[in-house]
Amino acid sequence: MNPQQTIKQPVELSGRGLFTGEAGVLRFQPAAADTGVVFVREDQRPPVSIPGRVDNVAKRLRRTSIRNGTIQIETIEHCMSALAGMQIDNIIISLNAGEIPSFDGSCLPFVAKLKEAGIVALDKSREVFRIPETVRVTEGDSYVMAAPPTDDNEKLEIVFDLDYGARGAIGEQIFKIQLTPETFERQVAPARTFVPQSEAEQFRAAGLGKHLTYSDILVFGEYGPIENDLRFPDECVRHKVLDLIGDLYLFGKPLTGQIFARQSGHALNHELVRRLRELEQADSLQRKMRSEPVFDIRKIQRILPHRYPFLMVDRVIELEAGQHAVGIKNVTANEEFFNGHYPGQPIMPGVLVIEAMAQLGGLLLSRELEHTGKVAVLLSLDKVKFRRPVMPGDQLILEATARRVKSRTGHVSCRARVGNDLVAEADIKFMMVDADPL
Repeated sequence: MNPQQTIKQPVELSGRGLFTGEAGVLRFQPAAADTGVVFVREDQRPPVSIPGRVDNVAKRLRRTSIRNGTIQIETIEHCMSALAGMQIDNIIISLNAGEIPSFDGSCLPFVAKLKEAGIVALDKSREVFRIPETVRVTEGDSYVMAAPPTDDNEKLEIVFDLDYGARGAIGEQIFKIQLTPETFERQVAPARTFVPQSEAEQFRAAGLGKHLTYSDILVFGEYGPIENDLRFPDECVRHKVLDLIGDLYLFGKPLTGQIFARQSGHALNHELVRRLRELEQADSLQRKMRSEPVFDIRKIQRILPHRYPFLMVDRVIELEAGQHAVGIKNVTANEEFFNGHYPGQPIMPGVLVIEAMAQLGGLLLSRELEHTGKVAVLLSLDKVKFRRPVMPGDQLILEATARRVKSRTGHVSCRARVGNDLVAEADIKFMMVDADPL
């Protein structure tokens, strides 16, 4: 068994954030199996938890930040990288500030504290995602690509090409690593944040990093680091790998396979993780579709008032009460609406795709409220987008996630897909009304 891991005892670190300069105390605490990486803003009342997952990433330049509503935690990538590199699956990270301390801009302070706390195995197997196919995301000349592992190698291999051109002191650097705790600690963790002098001046002008000196961060002038010494001749590309490892851990579990990157930054890294999550979800969905449904059509008809030809959910294959549901609508050429929409070019009306999502949302909320004598009736639609047509022979995969449920209203975010293709999405609000007696 390859067991999940956590730390043996709590440990603390204190320091200032890289961008804000805000002083903070960070506390690593043990966590049970399947907890994952969870950050907690202890300075909020009540404290706000933010899982370290790509779903919670906020858009920021040159850093990885996560948020829950309006509460954010900035610059988590070095901390996440240390956890990934040291193979810590479950941990609670409490913080009394809005940014993770940066220390020397590397992972070494985090690694040292995690080792001081002690790493212990838990009585549950680690779930690893084996990259099943090649996925590539690009922006201009930059890219990051994931591919299946070679042969029987079930580790993560990373190759990074960093190229600042012939001019300047950084130049082109290429680094390759097969990730283990030992190689991470020795070859990656010591690599520090770096920035060209021109960019450092721009940050200072924007009010960021004013507390930093040349000894706190690698600032590259024309001939090399200013008032600082390199830990590795290729320290810059090693730090880019450090950042990439931290961003990949936003997947929520370890990855095995190959990662190739050129000039990639946080935004591209996050997009790759989202694409890999879609692959995982599609694989999980296929397995669930082969199993017994949570609701078959008879159970659906006992909850929803809709009937032919307006019942748009054939079965529910996943249901977390009051949280999330996945359903199926099989679209056949026999559907009534294809007679007039359109003759010779059959396309499922977009409003009926929305109706199918709304019915799944109603099932989710009605399941939660089935003992209250109420049903969910459509109240409003927002953020409606259509991505591609739905045609005879397609299988519409419906997803509904509850955002807020009150005694009289419900708010659900919905998506519809065909295979891996997103078809439509919408935020749907419902009003809870009394069900008519039978």
